Amino acid sequence: MEIGLMIIFWYGILHAFGPDHLTAITDFSIGKDAKKTFMIVGAFAVGHGIMLFMFAKILQYYTIPTEFMAYGDIIASSVILSIGLYLLYMVYANKIHLKTHTHENKKHVHIWFGNEHQHESSTTTSAFGVGVLMGIGGVRGMLVTLGVLHGQTVDFTMILAFIAGVMVVFFSFGLVISWINKDILTNIKNVRRVFAAVGTVSVLVGGNMLLA
Repeated sequence: MEIGLMIIFWYGILHAFGPDHLTAITDFSIGKDAKKTFMIVGAFAVGHGIMLFMFAKILQYYTIPTEFMAYGDIIASSVILSIGLYLLYMVYANKIHLKTHTHENKKHVHIWFGNEHQHESSTTTSAFGVGVLMGIGGVRGMLVTLGVLHGQTVDFTMILAFIAGVMVVFFSFGLVISWINKDILTNIKNVRRVFAAVGTVSVLVGGNMLLA
């Protein structure tokens, strides 16, 4: 059982390196402060793990058509593609704004879209939702990995092992995004360049997933 959990943990690490996962995390966390970035990363990983657990349990007793399982990937791919197009539109329409101020001898940078600075309270929830959608498509690979446990029923310990593996990659990647947000997105020129790059990658990744 311990060997099986290690394999699931390793599968979580490999699974998290998928370009769709890293792109989704970047889309939701770019331009956010460190606390918000890691809340988004954690929400995505937890949503992913919970959905994997639920569908893995269901598939132990019922057969679900492969076409239905693919809907999660299709919806998630469409979200990634849409976010990419939205970011590119915001860049080229000059609707991304940056403001800096000093508070308690610390420099703070605020980035927002549109005309007024609004705090996006739903970003973490949205990241959780996309993690859930991607979890539907990831169930198939998860069940193949669980085959090494020789028929063991799926329990939450296995899902925790998977989430732990995913978290290792996601939080490491979150450190990179946090560094970009803090040290690179310090002027409007860099903001537009980075958001244009993120938008372009999102369009390419989302479009490729839809065509695959």
